[in-house]
Amino acid sequence: MELDNYLESCAGRGRYACFTGQNRLMFITHRTNKYTELDEIKMVIKGGCNWVQLRMKDNLNLEVAKEVSHFTLFKGGLDCVCCLDDNLEMAIKAGIHCVHLGKNDMPVSEAWRIIIEKGLDDLFLVGATANTFEDILKADREGASYIGLGPYRFTETKKNLSPVLGLEGYQKIMEQYREAGLEIPIFAIGGIQFEDIAPLMETGIEGIAVSGAIINADDPVEETRRFIREINKHKPDPCRNDSEI
Repeated sequence: MELDNYLESCAGRGRYACFTGQNRLMFITHRTNKYTELDEIKMVIKGGCNWVQLRMKDNLNLEVAKEVSHFTLFKGGLDCVCCLDDNLEMAIKAGIHCVHLGKNDMPVSEAWRIIIEKGLDDLFLVGATANTFEDILKADREGASYIGLGPYRFTETKKNLSPVLGLEGYQKIMEQYREAGLEIPIFAIGGIQFEDIAPLMETGIEGIAVSGAIINADDPVEETRRFIREINKHKPDPCRNDSEI
């Protein structure tokens, strides 16, 4: 199927993932001296998180990706979603059906062309990073399933950091988002702490992406539960369609 036809057909059947309940917290791995990526994923899934992104910036490894894919598929539950950061080819090889593309990665439209050629378009989600409203518009036009908007504040997990947005930046961008009538789910990302959840959710975003605030907690499992409870205090927009992740 051609990309333009694909995006047109998806407009009515669920190009945008339907994020509800626990899937409004996205956990992003960051290997430490204490935990491997799989260790972290096991803990957050135990805490109730069903949306995990495998990030391996300095230790890209297919075997780790396969191990994580297998665990999330067979141990994470039916609604557990696993995403691989940056590398579409590795995601496909590992059996991971979501890829998150940064601003310096391949275009979202090119990722979809590859996915469609391989006949995987009914399975895949393609997320995109944004730092501005214009980034969101571009990613949406190219068929992104969701947006990671940030950074909220400085974070050491990203080496090439875009300009920090802060709360005012989110408020302005989400106002533009509503004025444009957009529907693509927006996740806040970048150095977010527990106390940031309420003001960020009030801007109208769909959910929160977190790494260090959970990994560095004394009890990552309980901290995951705490984040989910706080996020779910804020009612999301009604699900856009009947499709599920």
